[in-house]
Amino acid sequence: MLNHDSNKMPVVVDLFSGCGGLAFGFKTAGFAIHHGIDIVQAAVNTASYNLYWRDGLEGKHLAGNVTEVDSNIFKEGIGEEGCIVIGGPPCQAYSQIGRAKLRSLGENRIHTKDARGFLFQDFIRIALELDAKAIIMENVPEAVDYGGLNVPQHVCEILEENGYRVYWTILNSANFGVPQTRERVFVIAHKTDIVQSVQFPIPTHAPEDDKITPLQSRYKRYEECTHFQMPAKADSNLPKWITAEDALSDLPALFPNSKSKYQLYKPSIQLPYAKEPENTYQQLMRNWFNKKEYTVSGHSFRRTTRDFPIFEAMKAGDDYRVASTIAEDLLEQKCKALSVDKVAQKELYEQLRAEIVPPYDREKFHSKWKKIDGDKPSHTLVAHLSTDTYSHLHPNEPRGISVREAARLQSFPDGFLFQCSMGDAFKQIGNAVPPLLAKAIAQCIKNNLLNNEKAIKDGFVV
Repeated sequence: MLNHDSNKMPVVVDLFSGCGGLAFGFKTAGFAIHHGIDIVQAAVNTASYNLYWRDGLEGKHLAGNVTEVDSNIFKEGIGEEGCIVIGGPPCQAYSQIGRAKLRSLGENRIHTKDARGFLFQDFIRIALELDAKAIIMENVPEAVDYGGLNVPQHVCEILEENGYRVYWTILNSANFGVPQTRERVFVIAHKTDIVQSVQFPIPTHAPEDDKITPLQSRYKRYEECTHFQMPAKADSNLPKWITAEDALSDLPALFPNSKSKYQLYKPSIQLPYAKEPENTYQQLMRNWFNKKEYTVSGHSFRRTTRDFPIFEAMKAGDDYRVASTIAEDLLEQKCKALSVDKVAQKELYEQLRAEIVPPYDREKFHSKWKKIDGDKPSHTLVAHLSTDTYSHLHPNEPRGISVREAARLQSFPDGFLFQCSMGDAFKQIGNAVPPLLAKAIAQCIKNNLLNNEKAIKDGFVV
């Protein structure tokens, strides 16, 4: 899968890199990753290994605060071909989950007072100081309304004033072969003296039906933005979206039923596949590096003993509202089996309730638990996986997904290693740009730079 294009292309500088998902897609498309930075050391270690060291390359990403960085540290080694600056400034201040968490911390911590909401300014600063030939910025859709500020539109206006031809759009990862519906904003910019028109990638996969997502229903209002580019519609004749079952069915079983013995595997432990690859996606995940994988690592999941029986009774798509009802039924069955009267034996009853029923409000908490439907792409993975994996329960086993399963749902190949704690790995995966989507964007950027006219003829939309 890895390409090494003979054409001399700009090198890539990876800001707010996380574990390197966006850069990994660019590397796969043939770009050299020159440098990168992230504030989290564990993410830097993951990116450095998978972008450089596993291929015997020198170099590593830096662990540091972008707001305190002098862009000169990235300049050494950039040749006459120049550089491309890519990255996804932190989204906590924009996302619904992040906003809710900040509100819970008090009035002084509301999202519009969160300094992370303006880190795009440092992203732009470094990109301009490096005189980047192309700039790609990713963020959550909620960035279009940050206290009334449309961040992607604002970024486009700044870059246009500085000599860039620039647009923003929204891309759904499922349309590019990722087994996950994940809609994200992308700003794509090129120097006006290099590229005459900015191209966006067209989908390679299509949904089973013509239903639109809630976000797609808002596209019309975005057309009022001068720099918004309507994403290309997926052709119905394309291969259908990759499902969660397509992505996961060949991985080793870990916990067949709620009475199974729990086993925590260290990140480096290699397990054999359950079966031969059953589809092209599984083949890709095993052969991305032009070297067939025979085992898989990072296949560990959380021990949530109280809830395994609840997970077992849940059906595809069920959320916490169903789960809490199941828990109440399990409690009632336990009380009957032990002849416990909840009034006469209140203390024992409350003890059993604590052991069986999760203590969350059914009305406020319902979206935090969800069982993946194996017949569809997974719903969006988020960084909150680092806290628990209740948002993504395995479609066939009574447990949360494993690190490797989360990676598969994000299109990280099996050879991409996460040698860190389970929590760090889940957070890195949930925050990342899926490599398959990143590769599609990178290939589009390459076509823009190499031959703008040829890119149009080859099927990339203006």
